[in-house]
Amino acid sequence: MISSSGQTTAGPWVQATRALISNRSAMSCLGVLLLVILLCVFAPFYAHHIARTDPFISNVAGTLTVNGQETDIMQPNDNPLHLGLSPIGPTWHPRSYLLGADSQGRDLASRLLYGGRNSLLISFSAALLCIIMASAVGISAGFSGGVIDIILSRLMDIMWAVPVYLFAISLSIVTITQGLHIGPITISSNSLLVPIFIIALVYVPYAARPIRGRVMTLRNAEFVLAARSLGVPEYRILLRDILPNILPSVIVLAPLLTALALLAESSLSFLSLGVQAPAASWGTIIQDGEGLIYTRPMVAIAPGLAIIITVMALNIFGDGLRDALDIRETSRRNG
Repeated sequence: MISSSGQTTAGPWVQATRALISNRSAMSCLGVLLLVILLCVFAPFYAHHIARTDPFISNVAGTLTVNGQETDIMQPNDNPLHLGLSPIGPTWHPRSYLLGADSQGRDLASRLLYGGRNSLLISFSAALLCIIMASAVGISAGFSGGVIDIILSRLMDIMWAVPVYLFAISLSIVTITQGLHIGPITISSNSLLVPIFIIALVYVPYAARPIRGRVMTLRNAEFVLAARSLGVPEYRILLRDILPNILPSVIVLAPLLTALALLAESSLSFLSLGVQAPAASWGTIIQDGEGLIYTRPMVAIAPGLAIIITVMALNIFGDGLRDALDIRETSRRNG
């Protein structure tokens, strides 16, 4: 790109990339996200080759070696009468129950990594599906206008009026009892596709509305009106003028929707309406630790911290991405 002074300048996407890379907070959070994803991806390696345990099989009668001594995984409670049993607490040794065990004697660290695989898979997939559906609705409503805009906007208003978690819980209860039926396709209630679809659907109005507003602004822009006056077909205007201009807005929505999807998935799984046994997620692990909050709080604290760290990293990275893409918009307007 050549500026008015005759000097060659970087393109808007290059400028945005440079701005993002120079944002230390955003890049640090991106590194945290990649580290969390990498740890969860290698969950089978950690469970089978380092911890050497199966995090999905009950082990209440098992033992482990701690500091050279054989120790029961389930130990007497710390109350005066020592009634009941509690799982062993953190040993801080990666080869023997690093974070302790849950109420079934299963290795918490291994379950945390396996649970993160499902939580992250659901949240990223739900965010992607939500963006696709919201973009279709927002572009159709904003570009077409008229009756199509009225129908789609009122439908989004109805969905918007229902609290998001109440909407998600209602849909989850129906799908748990009957499964998910999409035309000739039937998805069982224990499939991860069910929470992915539900979470994506409930957040469509929140993403479709800003996309629609952006499209309506672009539809009345001078370069679009000039293209229409020259007889350019509508589909070419949509593909060459509208879609490239809403892409930054869609990209900025991605981290925010992923964070919201992660919180929604954890909430549904905590209520036994999301990921179903024997699979695990951060929400189901928090549910497992609810009854151990006074004796072994690490069972609930560890997945809670994982959720907090991931959501904060997504939000801070999203802010940096938004600031970087503002440069692209400025460059386009000045170009």
